[in-house]
Amino acid sequence: MTNIFNLLPPLLRGAGMTVQVTAGAIALCVPASSIAALARLSRNPLIAWASRCYIEVFRGTSAMVQLFWVFYVLPFFHVDISPIGSAILVLGFNGGAYGAEIIRGAIRAIPRGQLDAAVALNLPMVRRVTGVMIPQALPRIVPPMANLFIDILKNSALAGLVTVSDLTFQAQVLRESTLANGEVYGLVIVIYFLLAIVLSLLMRFIERRVHFPVGSRA
Repeated sequence: MTNIFNLLPPLLRGAGMTVQVTAGAIALCVPASSIAALARLSRNPLIAWASRCYIEVFRGTSAMVQLFWVFYVLPFFHVDISPIGSAILVLGFNGGAYGAEIIRGAIRAIPRGQLDAAVALNLPMVRRVTGVMIPQALPRIVPPMANLFIDILKNSALAGLVTVSDLTFQAQVLRESTLANGEVYGLVIVIYFLLAIVLSLLMRFIERRVHFPVGSRA
């Protein structure tokens, strides 16, 4: 039986890479979601159509295929992206497609009177977004986005398919070298679970900070 303490160092290094990929993907997912959602709500049909195409393509195709396409196909068009960059790009934009629908639904749930009042006050568009739409929508956005971020964490295991030495990749290497399947994948489950717990606690903290009655801020 393999000593689990001998397995921990490489798995923890892999977990560090998993955290990097997940953090990078989330950092890309948030602005991608916001821009796509606002574009989807645009009165300009071309902008709305472009946003819808992005959302449907990324939601309607496999993240694994998207990753292979970015990493293996783009070089034929002289676009070379590093393995970790490819993983962050795909997971970020893939998550952004789902996040866009979360944000769009939250914005559309804002009472119409709030937006009409902003227009009546002649507030510029930037002020309407930052002072009315975002504060009203945030309490509805954060809980489902927390679930989305955990999905991104779990999907980060795909990064190993393009040679990123993440947690799953390191587990596969250890499994082949030690044949300690139970110990290796038992530790992997525990590490992923702990990472998900930390991310959940962070999102719950954010949720408490933004949770307020709808209509109490403008």
